[in-house]
Amino acid sequence: MTLIQPLSRSRVPSPPRHRAARLLGRGLLVACGVLLAPIAAVAALWATATVTAHLTLILGAGTAALITVCAAGVYAGVRRRGVTALVTAAVLLLTSTAAALTVFRPLDETPPTPRSQPTGYWNLPTGSRLAYTLQRAHGHARPTPVIVLHGGPGTPGDGPSPVETLLTGKGYDVYSYDQLGSGRSGRLADPTGYTVARQVADLEAVRARIGADRVALLGASWGATLAAEYLAAHPDRVARMVLTSPGVLWAPAWKDRAEGDIWDRLTPSQQRRIDELEANPRLLAWSLLAEANPRAAYALVPDSELDPLFAKLLDIAAPAATCHPDHPLTDLPASVPGFYANQLTTADQLHVPDPRPALRRVHVPVLVLRGSCDYKNPGIAREYADVLPEADLVTVSGAGHLIDAEQPTLYRRAVTRFLN
Repeated sequence: MTLIQPLSRSRVPSPPRHRAARLLGRGLLVACGVLLAPIAAVAALWATATVTAHLTLILGAGTAALITVCAAGVYAGVRRRGVTALVTAAVLLLTSTAAALTVFRPLDETPPTPRSQPTGYWNLPTGSRLAYTLQRAHGHARPTPVIVLHGGPGTPGDGPSPVETLLTGKGYDVYSYDQLGSGRSGRLADPTGYTVARQVADLEAVRARIGADRVALLGASWGATLAAEYLAAHPDRVARMVLTSPGVLWAPAWKDRAEGDIWDRLTPSQQRRIDELEANPRLLAWSLLAEANPRAAYALVPDSELDPLFAKLLDIAAPAATCHPDHPLTDLPASVPGFYANQLTTADQLHVPDPRPALRRVHVPVLVLRGSCDYKNPGIAREYADVLPEADLVTVSGAGHLIDAEQPTLYRRAVTRFLN
């Protein structure tokens, strides 16, 4: 037996540059663990949201990813469990605190208070609960009532408009209602239920509820799109239609074309105000979840927060719907819009069947009104006139998207003459 033992490899002192390299490498591993942990958490949140809307499960997946990535990186660098646990706990605490103060801090916008009260509510067989207003005809009522369809989707007015009141003097019963998910009407617990088909079904249920064999439809903006969809589905139930500043007839046809958007006409001041409202971490988190799963986004930020914010955004943007975007509007509706109804119904428009073949076979008188400086592409209104066999397109000078607000006399005269 030899008395001389070979030196252990671990006892051989490393050159200084090797020790520095190892320390640097370990430091980088720790830094990667700490910095990549929140990114891994966000990725896990998004991936989990694609398969479930339960916030507990989504947050659990994000927390697990953060702990795993952080602990793995730190332990690879320090090789000490105690230090790894301490650093990981600190990262988790800091991340949780930051999320509580930003992403999970509720929006505090105050909702507008509607000035008008509805006549009542319809509980329809579709499952929708809709607030409606009825203005009775003066004297003997005509057999064909008028139903007013507001725009948006999800942006009702606040009480009867002057043209609606004018029509009652012409012998029409006039019904207006807040579409599902907006105004004073009910909201859905599942936002994916906001579809074009649901809105068409609601309108048919409304017609049946009021006991009208046929109706005249007044549709503005998205309301014109809804009226056309209803006409395609129920051509025998429509006597006449007035379509004001119509939205696209069939959205897929305009998917790669310049449709025209109100947000493109904002003044720099209006754009800054909107940017300030939207620069909120909670809204950024919402948008991430919305891409993955609208139900998960709804679980994070409900109607009670987004509807008031949407109302404020619309108030800021409203002047851009006129010929003079830099002139403020004073008499804005005080109704509460429906954000999820707006977003999900708009998204669903890209997936509906083409109504144009059916509309080409329908012989119903239609008046299409478009303002000369409407932000919408002129081809949109022109398509209605081209597709509908008995449609007339009238351009109103000195008006934008809000014809009734900018040229009220011309608008009311055109509507009443056409309906009479």
